[in-house]
Order: sequence, then structure tokens, then C-alpha cells
Amino acid sequence: MTLVFQQILNGLVVGSIYTLVALGMTLIQGTIRIPNIAHGSLYMVAAYIIYTLTHTLGLSYWVAVAVAIAVMPVLGIIVERIYWPVRQKGTGISLFVAGIGILVLLNNSVRLIYGAQWKYVRGPLTGTVDVFGLIVTRQRILIIVAAIVSIALLNLFLNKTLIGSTIQAVAQNPSGASLVGINIRTTSMLTFGIATALAGLAAALIAPVFLVYYEMGTPVVLRAMAILVVGGLGSVAGAIVGGYILGLAEAMSVLFMPAGYQDLIAFGLLIAILTFKPTGLFGREL
Repeated sequence: MTLVFQQILNGLVVGSIYTLVALGMTLIQGTIRIPNIAHGSLYMVAAYIIYTLTHTLGLSYWVAVAVAIAVMPVLGIIVERIYWPVRQKGTGISLFVAGIGILVLLNNSVRLIYGAQWKYVRGPLTGTVDVFGLIVTRQRILIIVAAIVSIALLNLFLNKTLIGSTIQAVAQNPSGASLVGINIRTTSMLTFGIATALAGLAAALIAPVFLVYYEMGTPVVLRAMAILVVGGLGSVAGAIVGGYILGLAEAMSVLFMPAGYQDLIAFGLLIAILTFKPTGLFGREL
């Protein structure tokens, strides 16, 4: 029974990371209808920013996290500016191909600079704590708590601020939002900035737990895309529920099958849910 609870805890940790990444992709997809396949590469870049600042420049982990979260929105806006003309004049396939191009560019640029070797980021929280008989590292507790706080703050932002209301208005009716004076281009940039900040936070939290490597974003973005579909395209609630469902499902599957079958769980779950609810768990509302 202890092993079961230990895996539930591990599932909450992994689910927290999936949720933060999926939330960013959900905001982008729900608001400006861009399937940002390059989101995982932005997550990866954030991890390398943390590594560079802590390992090469010798800055503290907390300073590195603050810098990464501040820098990532700028990079996100640059990526959004690449997408914008494609979105205006191209098709959905064009956007997808553009995303693959950005992904390949970022992944190979990082590999060229840092090499293919895995990198280690030393976190500030070492040691373990006993939580009701479960041995948990302090960094993993930080991941769960930080994710919960971030989700709560994002919910408040979307529902209680003018910018959040603007994002929701564009998501629900872009033409109507434009008619009442909302600047769609500015909203698009803000959305990308927020989404990439969430990716940066996720990378900063997980970097001390797992090794950093140039393709680390690929499995995460594939799972995030599955979460988007399972939760319902554009649904914030769906991204949260889907992220934790997938994290827990992967963790619990280790009790019954070899650890290398997480992809089977992720996409098997996707197919199973879509079979009974083709629109996803929460439809398409933002």
C-alpha cells in the first residue's frame, strides 16, 4: 500500500509539470487557434537557461528561476511574431509546419551550443521529508505546491483582471472582440508571453529532478497535446484535470507494467476518452 501512495505522489509531481505546460498550450490554442508544437522546445530552452545561469555563471537557483520566467515571455513573443503572418495568410497545416520548423531550429541550436550530453541542475532544496510514512524530496514538494499556487493565480488572472477578460473575450469571439476595440495582435502576444512563462516555470521546477537535455521537450509536448484533446481544446479546466489524470495514470501504470510504456498509457487514455466523448472532457470553453 505504501508503494501505491508513493506512486500517487509521483503522479502528482509529473502531473503538475504536464499541467503547467498544457495550460500554456491551451491558452494559445483556445485564444488564437495556434497548435504550438514548438512549446516543448521553449520549455527545453528555459531549462537550459536555468543550467547556464546556475552552472556557468554561478547564480543562485532562485535568481535563475526569476530570470528564466522573465526571459521566456520575450522568447514567446518572438515565436508569436513568426507565427502571426502564417496565421493570417496560411492554413492550419502551414501553422503546424511552422511550429515544426521552430522546434527543429531551437532543438538543434541548443545541441550545437551545449552538445548532446545531459546536464545536471543543482536545486536549492536537498534531502527528504517523511509525509505520513512516504519519503519525499523537498524539490518534489516544491513542484506540487508551486503548481497549485500557479494554477490558482492563473485562474484569478483570467477571471478577475481586465487582461484576463480580454483573453477570454478573444477566445470566445475574436470577431466580436475586435469590433469592440480589443487589439487581437496585442492579445496574441500577451497570451504567448503568459504561456511561455508557464513553460519556463515548469522547466525550472523539474530541472533539478530530471537531467536536462536538448530533446527533453518532445515527450512533454506530445503529452501536453494529448491533454489538450482529452480535456477539450481551449479548456483551462480540461488542461488541469487532464494533466493530473495523465500524470497519475503514468505513475500508477508502473505498478502493473514496465516503466517504458508511458506513451502507451498517454495515448491509450487519449483514444479511450475520445471514443466516449469526442469533444474531450470539458468541451472547448476557455
